[in-house]
Amino acid sequence: MDSQLSRPTTPISASNGILENGEVMRARSKGREKLLRGLQRISSSPALAPFQRQRSSSSPYHGHSNLSCVSLATPNAPSPFGQTSISSSYFSHGASTASSSVPSTAPTTPGFESPGCNVSDPMLAVRKVGHPIHATTSIALPRHKKKLTTFNLWANMPHEIRIHVLSFLTPKELVRTSRVSKDLYNMCYDGQLWTRCDASEFYQQIPAEALAQIIVSAGSFIKDLNLRGCVQLEHHRRAEMVVKASRNLVNATLEGCRNLQRQTLHDLIKRNNRLVNLNLTGLPAVCNTTLRLIAESCPQLEMLNVSWCKHMDAKAIQTVLEGCPKLKDLRVGEVKGFKDLEVAKSIFTTNNLERLVLAGCEDLSDAALQVMMHGVDPEIDVLTNTPMVPPRKLRHLDLSRCNRLTSQGVQALGHLVPELEGLILSGITTLTDSAVEPILASAPRLTHLELEDLGELTNSLLSEHLAKAPCASKLEHLSIGYCGNLGDTGMLPVFRACTSLRSVIMDNTRISDLVLAEAASMVRQRAMDVRRRAISLSPQEVSGLPNVTLHLTVYDCGNVTWTGIREVLSRNTEPMKISVPATGTPSITLTEEPSSSDLTTSMFDTDNKSGTATTTPINPSPTTSTTVGTTTYSCPPTETIALKCYYGWQQTVDEHTKRVLRGSFPSARRLEAKWAQYMQAEEEERAGGDGAGRRRRRRRAREAAMVHANEEGLGHLGEDDEDVWGAGGGDEGMGVAGGRRRARTAVCVVM
Repeated sequence: MDSQLSRPTTPISASNGILENGEVMRARSKGREKLLRGLQRISSSPALAPFQRQRSSSSPYHGHSNLSCVSLATPNAPSPFGQTSISSSYFSHGASTASSSVPSTAPTTPGFESPGCNVSDPMLAVRKVGHPIHATTSIALPRHKKKLTTFNLWANMPHEIRIHVLSFLTPKELVRTSRVSKDLYNMCYDGQLWTRCDASEFYQQIPAEALAQIIVSAGSFIKDLNLRGCVQLEHHRRAEMVVKASRNLVNATLEGCRNLQRQTLHDLIKRNNRLVNLNLTGLPAVCNTTLRLIAESCPQLEMLNVSWCKHMDAKAIQTVLEGCPKLKDLRVGEVKGFKDLEVAKSIFTTNNLERLVLAGCEDLSDAALQVMMHGVDPEIDVLTNTPMVPPRKLRHLDLSRCNRLTSQGVQALGHLVPELEGLILSGITTLTDSAVEPILASAPRLTHLELEDLGELTNSLLSEHLAKAPCASKLEHLSIGYCGNLGDTGMLPVFRACTSLRSVIMDNTRISDLVLAEAASMVRQRAMDVRRRAISLSPQEVSGLPNVTLHLTVYDCGNVTWTGIREVLSRNTEPMKISVPATGTPSITLTEEPSSSDLTTSMFDTDNKSGTATTTPINPSPTTSTTVGTTTYSCPPTETIALKCYYGWQQTVDEHTKRVLRGSFPSARRLEAKWAQYMQAEEEERAGGDGAGRRRRRRRAREAAMVHANEEGLGHLGEDDEDVWGAGGGDEGMGVAGGRRRARTAVCVVM
């Protein structure tokens, strides 16, 4: 043991240490060689190119070189940091070994140079890489271009928005659009677009298959269905398809579907218990059983129209009144059986009807009408001699052509219909003034009154009752056609009192030109009142196109002549002079001498087809009195009259109205003047005669024109007078300077 402890160790020579260090360095060089080969394969692989990060624009390496072992091995490459590149000494094959005395400082990472790194290890110069080092730079990464994709706005739009866009198309346009593609086909037949299907507007143009497909595709979405006049659905199979698809109808109109089967109609009524409005006008399939099903299946019904249904009677109406408590509108024209007092009592008991149409019910008698109004044996008020019953809620009542009614039965309406707005008594030829007088006195809301073909009425009803009735200021429509006893005595007070009239039918009556002149004056005064209020609010707005606000029907009236027609046409083109008092200025009336030149400043001498007339305040004219602090405006007429007259004059009247409505006042005045000239020449030709007699008639006509001109404040019309009917308003013989003036009308002195 001692010998082993005392055995001297063998000294290691310096050469052996160098050899061992050499083997270690060679082993390390093999590892570095493998690392360099791997880095080279990674940097040159095209499969990894998409995964590389793009170079930052702020990087100091602005060239195409890549900071890798390959790029650093480029000989004589300048250093990006301004230093001499050491890659040539690092990877060169023939470099000499450095002195051992130089301190060895190896780089921190083999094959990678850090900025400012000083490599002085002598062993690094002899390290060799098996693969040759290329002097080229690294491979450039491929640039991937972005594909330009087209954005389909319609395809990326939400379905709800597309449906909303298609909802603005008409049914005809929807059917055409459905042919573009399958996608549009499905959207065009979406039920949301067909909640209201009104086939009456296009039933002549759409085939039966397409119409049935629309209704079937919409299905339960349809709430308003109007098949008026659709003969395409007369086939029973198509009708059955429509009935099976419609389950949520609220409004249904089947008027005109003549061949609709009775069983199909009954199935439709059973499936739709939410019906509110049902129109079955003129259907042969309607019978008493149909109305019984309506009473059982449609408790929400508010409007029922079964007029001209020949296979039912009034007894079925009683069933509907008892089964539909919300019924407000009942139209049963031309239905038989209303002489039954039980049906009349049912109408009185409900007292919910606001519109009752009994037109053409020949069985309706005075007793039945009285029971409808005040029931059976009502209590009578001793003071007023009227039944003490609740007032009826009727707003519209049509009793036209009920020939069995008399004045005694119609009198029952008096003082029991205070909310009445429309009353039609046309065709009841036996009615007298006593039947209508109590109704006019107790109906303050009456706006529509038709008394056509009542030959027993007199002018006293119009002048003493209608003109003084509480409804006079609200009356808008009046029809007295074929009332042979009515004339000027009755209608003149009506036009003075009823200033809201919009339509008056006076054909085959005894009215004359005076009524037409009064109607024109009423319309003109009404327009001036409206314009005066508008000017007081906005003085700048004093122009605008005229509108037709009164329709007059005066054909076949023997006392109406062309002079009355011309009076209306003249008022339609005459400008309005409106005086508006100025605020803060005392009103002192001044009167000026007549001057024929003032009127010409207020005429519209430009043919303005756009309808905008230039309106400026005019000077005080002789036809109106002016005051200090009052502004007078001259503006075109805003309300005109549309005439229906003798057919030989109607074409001229229509053309004149057309020019007035588009604002061509001078053109309309020229047409009026030429027509008056023609009519006067025609009258002279009919009168016949030559020589002194004819010249005498023409002289009297000129004198009548002068008198009429003086009444209007135009002064004496001599040969050198200026044309006062507007620029271009006259032609040969009509206001031409230096020529003879023709009379405006031979009857104007009387007018």
